Amino acid sequence: MKYLPFFISLTLLSLSGCNEKSSQTYQGYAEGEYVNISSTQSGKLEKLFVKRGDTISKNTNLFLLDHANESLAFEQASSELAIAQATLDDYQKGSRPEEIHVLEAQLTQAKAASENASLQLAQNTRLYNSNAISKVEFDTTTALSLSTAAKVKELQNTLTVAKLSKRNDQIIAQKNRLKQLQAALDLAQWRVTEKALKSPKGALVFDTLYREGEFVPVGGIIVRLLPPENIKIRFFVPQAIIEKLAIHQPITITSRADHKKIPARITYISPEAEYTPPIIYSNETKDKLIYMIEAYPDRQYAALLHPGQPVEVSFE
Repeated sequence: MKYLPFFISLTLLSLSGCNEKSSQTYQGYAEGEYVNISSTQSGKLEKLFVKRGDTISKNTNLFLLDHANESLAFEQASSELAIAQATLDDYQKGSRPEEIHVLEAQLTQAKAASENASLQLAQNTRLYNSNAISKVEFDTTTALSLSTAAKVKELQNTLTVAKLSKRNDQIIAQKNRLKQLQAALDLAQWRVTEKALKSPKGALVFDTLYREGEFVPVGGIIVRLLPPENIKIRFFVPQAIIEKLAIHQPITITSRADHKKIPARITYISPEAEYTPPIIYSNETKDKLIYMIEAYPDRQYAALLHPGQPVEVSFE
């Protein structure tokens, strides 16, 4: 606001000199709304890709901070995620094919043994009923038939389980673990990205605040940008005039250097009145109040204006 007293003075002087200028012309000045680019991470400034006064486009590289630790953290998080994904895939599958083939072979052998034992039992039953063999031999054959049948059932159950995946609660737990590791990877990626920022829009590089090799703290402003659309005009009018103005009302800006006409629209009308500075005190002006007005020029002409540049504003 260092220009405020000066331009208020110019405004009221222009009003007092209405014989020379139209009462609808007022003095103002251009002002910039800067975009301050800083990193959420601290580190040494390794590379500054722009310099003050450059005109850059959107997504232009601005700077690079030291990112060795962040890159290592990203690689570690990526490896842990890959391991967790492989574990989940393994949980969702059954045993390895080789293990299943072994169980299938054992089951075939057990079935053959069970069939032989069943045939032997049938034969010994007839012999026992005709008193051709002893009860001990009959009981031995019966026990063998029962044990071989039980072995077949056991291997059938084992083969069924081997073809199943892990228990559902284990799979759910592993999936939750996978989500945690993905979040950690995303955070590591974001930290790496914050070490090398790009321009969010086309703009003028108004200033750079650090040199290469300097340490930048968290939130330290490294580059100040001034997009053309962030250049506005600020001027002041008396109460009698403000009642005739409205938001979006078109105005004309005249550069005092080359007298170029630039179209603009009012975007803000201050609801608060300001007193005139004492430096221009007089009985004719001491009770007058003025109001601040802001307007944005058309984007295609905004680059023609510079912060602090005096202009004249007239109403259509």
